[in-house]
Amino acid sequence: MPSLWQSEANQKKMIALWRTLAERYASNPWIGAYDIINEPNWGFEKPEDKNGCAELTNIPLKKLMVDITNSIREVDANHIIIMEGNCWGNNYNGVFPPWDKNTAISFHKYWNYNDQASIQKFIDIRKQYNTPVWLGESGENSNLWFRDAIRLMEKNEIGWAWWPLKKLGFNNPLEVKTPAGYQKILNYWDNKGEKPSTDEAYQGLMELAINLKFENCIYHKDVVDAMFRQTRTNETVPFKKHLAKSGASILAVDYDMGRNGFAYFDKDTANYWVANGGKHSSWNQGRTYRNDGVDISRQDGQVYVDHFESGEWLQYTISSPQGKKFNLSLLLKNKVDGKIIFECNGKKHEADAKSNDLWHEVVIKDVSVGKGKNVVRIKVSTGDFNFKSIHFK
Repeated sequence: MPSLWQSEANQKKMIALWRTLAERYASNPWIGAYDIINEPNWGFEKPEDKNGCAELTNIPLKKLMVDITNSIREVDANHIIIMEGNCWGNNYNGVFPPWDKNTAISFHKYWNYNDQASIQKFIDIRKQYNTPVWLGESGENSNLWFRDAIRLMEKNEIGWAWWPLKKLGFNNPLEVKTPAGYQKILNYWDNKGEKPSTDEAYQGLMELAINLKFENCIYHKDVVDAMFRQTRTNETVPFKKHLAKSGASILAVDYDMGRNGFAYFDKDTANYWVANGGKHSSWNQGRTYRNDGVDISRQDGQVYVDHFESGEWLQYTISSPQGKKFNLSLLLKNKVDGKIIFECNGKKHEADAKSNDLWHEVVIKDVSVGKGKNVVRIKVSTGDFNFKSIHFK
């Protein structure tokens, strides 16, 4: 089928569709606006410019949006019309000025820096045309990037929407679990497995549909915490309740929730490849369990901190019913000799960790834990570790 931009008939269908939708929802107060075309992404002047980022005029895009707007206004004078530029909503060359008094300008923001310069052109457009600006789509990054992007929007009084609420993958509020049958389809598409039968493919897709239900998703509270609480405070909160008592264990991955430099410190915290000339970076190399800069891997159903490197640290809030001294052991793997610092309420204990490719204990003796709340930090002084857990003895 020809593209929308290669078919006048398809464009007329789109215009008619929007008129029908507007007619239906014209008096509906729950509909905020009509986003009439998402990410046009088309090189009108140069076909090789497949996303339209170099487009200088955007004449067909503007014409279609004006025609759709006129069609909507025949039946609905109430709702906002959202304009969206070429190149993921970021190229508005030739589109302005707005042609309708009740419009908003949408842009999308991914994988670039969260500084004022990254959005200044939309601030300028808003001021020039006295038209609201809306971040219509963003996400697909680390908790730190989410927090910084949302703070930037709210500082500049720009509303925002997130993409997506749920999908396959760990860096969303809700993670859709990948069923084995669907994974078989993915493996076939990637030339990593045999072609599933028709029945197997159908079953895999139906299992995926069931997993899409809200109640079957994995809720990532650390993502939501970064998007809302962390945008307003640097305070940390426990990820889980930890008690200091003999025989108790704390998983390394259950460090506190909060910003980099407050709840943890890691050297790689987000992906800025759009601003870095296409150079990708991974914040959580294992891409599982949590969405901070901390690297987490999963093996045989168990999760642990990976690539725990010199200078990096993790913080844990630990409660104790009474003041007491403990011997503590850290379960580690490390290919070279290193040093680990265990800090409790500011008092530091350093321990040597001899190289060992197997999980082994590094013991720290006579650690004083106070009654009530205690703040513990595990820091790598030198070396590179896998870190699984803390044990109280």
